Amino acid sequence: GCVLSADCYARFCRLRGDNVIYICGTDEYGTATETKAIGEGLTPQQICDKYHKIHSDVYKDFNISFDHFGRTTCPSQTDIVQELFWDLEKAGKISRETVEQLYCDHCSRFLADRFVEGTCPHLGCGYEDARGDQCDGCGKLVNAAELISPRCKLCSKTPKIKSSNHLFIDLPKIEADMRTWFVESSKKWSNNASSICNTWLRDGLLPRCITRDLKWGVPVPLEGYKDKVFYVWFDAPIGYLSITKEYTKDWEKWWKNPEQVKLYQFMAKDNVPFHGVIFPCTLTGSPKPWTRVTNLMATEYLNYEDGKFSKSRGVGVFGDQAMQTGIPSDVWRFYLLYIRPESQDTAFSWSDLQMKNNTELLNNLGNFVNRSLKFVSQFYNGEVPEAKPSEADFRVIAAVNHELGNYVNALSNVRLRDGLRYILCITRIGNQYIQDNEPYKLIKPDRSAEDKERGASVISVSVNIVYLVALCLQPYMPDTSAKILAILNLPDASHWYLPTALPHAVPAGCKVTKPEPLIKKITDDDLKLWQAQFQGTDEDSSKTPAKKKSTGTASPAAAGAPVDVDALERRIAEQGDKVRALKAGGASKADIAADVAVLLQLKQQLALAQGLPAQPQAKNKKQKKGEVVRGLKSSGAAKETVSAEVATLLQLKAQLAAALGVDVAALFAPSKTKKKK
Repeated sequence: GCVLSADCYARFCRLRGDNVIYICGTDEYGTATETKAIGEGLTPQQICDKYHKIHSDVYKDFNISFDHFGRTTCPSQTDIVQELFWDLEKAGKISRETVEQLYCDHCSRFLADRFVEGTCPHLGCGYEDARGDQCDGCGKLVNAAELISPRCKLCSKTPKIKSSNHLFIDLPKIEADMRTWFVESSKKWSNNASSICNTWLRDGLLPRCITRDLKWGVPVPLEGYKDKVFYVWFDAPIGYLSITKEYTKDWEKWWKNPEQVKLYQFMAKDNVPFHGVIFPCTLTGSPKPWTRVTNLMATEYLNYEDGKFSKSRGVGVFGDQAMQTGIPSDVWRFYLLYIRPESQDTAFSWSDLQMKNNTELLNNLGNFVNRSLKFVSQFYNGEVPEAKPSEADFRVIAAVNHELGNYVNALSNVRLRDGLRYILCITRIGNQYIQDNEPYKLIKPDRSAEDKERGASVISVSVNIVYLVALCLQPYMPDTSAKILAILNLPDASHWYLPTALPHAVPAGCKVTKPEPLIKKITDDDLKLWQAQFQGTDEDSSKTPAKKKSTGTASPAAAGAPVDVDALERRIAEQGDKVRALKAGGASKADIAADVAVLLQLKQQLALAQGLPAQPQAKNKKQKKGEVVRGLKSSGAAKETVSAEVATLLQLKAQLAAALGVDVAALFAPSKTKKKK
């Protein structure tokens, strides 16, 4: 979603001759780092060093072409974070508030959310190891101060409520300027990014706390607050600036130059509010001309097979495991960009990876490249023959140029999936071109001089299409691109610019090396091995939270056979999607009602399996209340009486929609099916 997508786009920008830098890094401050360090018995700095190296190694394996991969634990980070803070403070955009927090006397520290545990306060849960931010038992968000029997995670002592003074960025004072900027900038954002930020702005911005009672972070320089650090989501996005400063002394030409610099940021949609609202507000509140994001590109979620990735349960293949499979990095890059979740969630599938590798890469792209270059090696002693294109050849060249234009347009607009498909369209054109003309027959010794000339032209044109394919592949499959250009005895794509039309870059007489297969077939045995290796296990109770209850009452599910909660959750998600699809497709109410009943039953099973009270029969209540309303209307009851019952009916509809996880308007809107007259 972020690193690979950004790498593909940065490579494309370089290929078309843009002056571009690609900056990334690890954000290393905050509570999560302290928690991880304590868990592994290391200092925060040691844990940061460890994981920075792990990330760096993974990105090297995937051939990520950062200009600089840095980290936020650098001197420049402190300098720029504090500079921005003072800008906001002097502009009157910082406010002070007193916050009630949990404090541990034994540890002499305020407890951040992740440093406190206790019994979940939500009715019907009672999970005893709920964290201060979320309960893993019921999945709901938790306010640390509301935990029942809270305890310090470090010493297990009972903390107390204590006041602490904190600094807030006064977003309401920045909101008007932010909105003006957002209206123009967001026109070039991905749809989900602009939609998410629109929701935040629609509801109005509130002051946001930017300090924490921690030791590990950028220190607050203001008198009276020097025992605190800045909140990680205030300082982390500023890491883009500090990492650029670590890379070049000309960093301000990039970050204080909004008229000449276009800033593209890539991320998953859950990070959008911080990059699309909070960070731009920080820069907007400063009087300096900071460069703000012009193109915020967010992806949806990538799932694994028919469920979700889960590192704790070993479900799915992760970055540090990918190269252990023996699959080349280019194939990983190809497939992940092919299924990039640009507009909706997508799923990684081993069988789909096998199919795409064996059909699109091996049989389509690899076949075209290998055949074209093998003709030169086999029939012309490795020297490209002279081309004398005919009208038919020019039609093929025009078709290739059309797909090249589509490719450039797609990547210019960050439609990375489409760009890859246009490359495959070019290789299909090439394969069909060879199939239609059969140059290997035309150049046989017993053929006429005219046939031989025709066959040589087809081979020469094909070789030049191969060259174009190699250039277009560079953002997606850089190793494969370099291999093709090496066979053509040409330097890699960093020495070339992307042309606007098929060039005659490989003229007659150029030497071509005997080609080797570019793509390896993925066998069924490979597939079975990887599916088994990364399917995970539901038996790892040490990683999955047990349903500890503060009461001694056994849940109804405990009396029967064990229930697969994850499987139930997957079935509920699938059934919910089915209900929404039926409604969107204009299905009849009867059809929808049948699938709604299945969804309700699944939700009740899940509630029992989790030891929670079953969902109330919202549907039955809604139906009964509907009958009451219809009866009142037919009997001519007073308008006030009917209105009161209608209000109750609407409330029950909302409860049913919430229980199903669907929009109430979508569930009860009139069906789109045409009625017979």
